[in-house]
Amino acid sequence: MNGEIFLGVLIALIVLFALRKMWMARSVPSYSPSEVREKLKNSHDAILLDVRTNGERKHGHIQGSLHIPLHNIVRQSDTLNKYRNKEIICYCQSGNRSVSAALRLKKLGFTVANMQGGIGEWNFQQLGG
Repeated sequence: MNGEIFLGVLIALIVLFALRKMWMARSVPSYSPSEVREKLKNSHDAILLDVRTNGERKHGHIQGSLHIPLHNIVRQSDTLNKYRNKEIICYCQSGNRSVSAALRLKKLGFTVANMQGGIGEWNFQQLGG
């Protein structure tokens, strides 16, 4: 009986955590890679932030993007202070870690967005380096 209660509480906590993350992610604007490309092309009010690991970035990145790995995002956020008047569009490999990065930066007062599908989708759409 105690095992069943524990398992039920554990499952409930996992579901609540997942729902909370989904709800929070909805507070971050999301753009398709083509929308990001147009936004960067037509506006100087946005920058692109790669939050992948150093190893992932070595295999390719979007030209002109800044780089702060997700695990360093809070520690190195002061390097982004000069971009407080711009929208920081985060990207990763598939679009999941970048939501986490955007949420962390949003808590620090930055204007943020997420690129859906990450660099994988960017490359699939052949939008260029």
